Amino acid sequence: MFETIALWSHATAAALFGVLAIWIARLSVSDRPRLPLAVACAATSVWGITVALFDHSHPITQIGEVGRNIGWLGYMYAIWRQAGGEHRTVALTALYATLATVIILGFGVSMSPMVLEGSPRILNAVYFTSIILDLMIAVGILMLIHNLYTAATSEARTVLRLPLVALAIIWIYDLNLFTISYLAGDWSRELMALRGAAVAITAPLIALAVSQTGRSTISLSRSATFQSLSLVAIGGYLVAMVLLTSLIDAVAGQHARLVQVAFVFGTSVLGLALFPSPKFRAWFRVKVSKHLFQHRYDYRAEWLRFTDTIGRPSTDSASLDVRIIQALADITESSGGLLLVPDESGALAAQARWNWDGIDVPSHAGSAASARHFSHTGRIVELDGIRANLAVDQSDANAAPEWLLQEQSAWAMVPLVHFERLLGVVVLQRPIIDRTLDWEDFDLLRVVGRQLASYIAEARGQETLSQVQQFDEFNRRFAFIMHDIKNLVSQLSLVTRNAEKHAGNPEFQVDMIATLKSSTARMNGMLARLSQHNRVKVSDPIALEAGPLLDHLVASKRMSHPIVLGGDLGLYIFADGARLTQALAHLVQNAIEASPATEPVTVMIKRVRADAYIEVTDHGVGMSTDFIRHMLFKPFSSTKEGGFGIGAFEARSLIIAMNGRLEVTSRENEGTTFRIILPISTGEDTAFNPLEMKVA
Repeated sequence: MFETIALWSHATAAALFGVLAIWIARLSVSDRPRLPLAVACAATSVWGITVALFDHSHPITQIGEVGRNIGWLGYMYAIWRQAGGEHRTVALTALYATLATVIILGFGVSMSPMVLEGSPRILNAVYFTSIILDLMIAVGILMLIHNLYTAATSEARTVLRLPLVALAIIWIYDLNLFTISYLAGDWSRELMALRGAAVAITAPLIALAVSQTGRSTISLSRSATFQSLSLVAIGGYLVAMVLLTSLIDAVAGQHARLVQVAFVFGTSVLGLALFPSPKFRAWFRVKVSKHLFQHRYDYRAEWLRFTDTIGRPSTDSASLDVRIIQALADITESSGGLLLVPDESGALAAQARWNWDGIDVPSHAGSAASARHFSHTGRIVELDGIRANLAVDQSDANAAPEWLLQEQSAWAMVPLVHFERLLGVVVLQRPIIDRTLDWEDFDLLRVVGRQLASYIAEARGQETLSQVQQFDEFNRRFAFIMHDIKNLVSQLSLVTRNAEKHAGNPEFQVDMIATLKSSTARMNGMLARLSQHNRVKVSDPIALEAGPLLDHLVASKRMSHPIVLGGDLGLYIFADGARLTQALAHLVQNAIEASPATEPVTVMIKRVRADAYIEVTDHGVGMSTDFIRHMLFKPFSSTKEGGFGIGAFEARSLIIAMNGRLEVTSRENEGTTFRIILPISTGEDTAFNPLEMKVA
């Protein structure tokens, strides 16, 4: 029975690899590893034929196995050479040459009984020596397979994964076969018979790999460490195999062979189940970096990845804010992150997020005091330490927002400081494998944070330069308008002088009316374009009564649109009347232009704790969240056709100058509310009279 299984399994392997060798050899692709791969497949086909025709211990079969092993060793060596490992040629060649020597030595030992005559004891020693050399060959090839995969870049692994998995299947099976045969003192007939089937199932994997395109790239920076790790792991596996197979042989009795075969396949399935698991790989990387490497990070690889994420945006890549979060999260393998930036008042507000949609961020994500703390210290805050009352500095605990401490998935806060100026704080989500930040994490994140802050500063500088250029263009157009005004003034002055002489002339009257209509139309057009840019003389904020100011403003606007005024009009607020009137005029005018003719605009004032809220509400088309966040308060950004986009920008600038805040709430197709927040005054100073305001 076993002879039949061995015949057909090895014959099948021979046929599959024979066809595969012919197909690969005929491919018209100039890729150097293709030819070594074809040779290795042909050698495997020859090996399968010899095992099918002769016994596995026959000299011809042994020659075929040597050819197979040397063929696959040459294929792996060709991968190294093609991947750019020439700077390690001497050491690399020595490693592969040593293993090739062991393969040839094993063949010589297995053939020694043909020329040596001795006692069964000598033959038994030859048998065990041959098995040990076979074990060394299997371990060495598995070590090389492991190092090829771990040293490859992420792009190269896509190309190498399938052929390396196929080779791993072949030699993992051989490792188990030789181990069991060594422990049992004789070849396992069952595993020998199924050896051809184990090789045959790898042929489709290799064929699929050949159909893929791509060029492998190998990074050798930590290859020596991974080689040591491979030897330790394989040695541990051998020890476990010795113990477990001995136990199986002791307790399973006549079914020992069946149980041993089941154990081999069970461990293989377990390995295939664990290896693709992201959590297992993350745990493995953490343990390896912690216990085997002098440093946790490969700084060259981390910096190259960081530069690629930040400095090479494509047309479909995320914004700079999102790429900043991703660059920091990739270093610590965090699942996601947030970017908080200081607003005009100095408080922290959410700017962007990456892979963290489940977290609810409040509108005021952090106080101005927290922002000042990060700006002055630049320290990275580990939130778990604060939650466990283990914070080294109490000021760090005070700087962490309460909502972040309650969010258990929040892991660390990394400030982005540029010349003692805080440009943002990145909040990292907890990684898949939870761990505590150490000194190396802090050092690397601090350096990367400063670099990211410089990117933000440069981007803002470019944005400011662009705005300055837009203002320059605006000033240029304003100069042309002033020229037109000068011409209009000259024309009207001429009409005035002629009117003194020809006022009774009917023809002159007709010309004068036509000139006045034309001039009025031109001036109205210019006023419409310039009305948003009128400036008022400003003074320091004082205590003023809000009611008269709002009533005067609303009365001037009711002629063009219905306006409802309400609330606590007796409130005294601390503000500058000229600036507040101008800001409110912008907001009310925008509300009027956004509202349907029949929908009134509401102006409401109310007290909220120590602040006065002046709200201007319309029921117009509203604005999107993206427009509010990125465009609303930037000059020259407007949703109105022909608008300059100066109104909201200037209104907020005026309110900030009075130590106030301007907030906006809007829903598309429902309406918008602008909210001016100013401190409440006791009203002891003289109230502002809007009729006394002088407009420049």
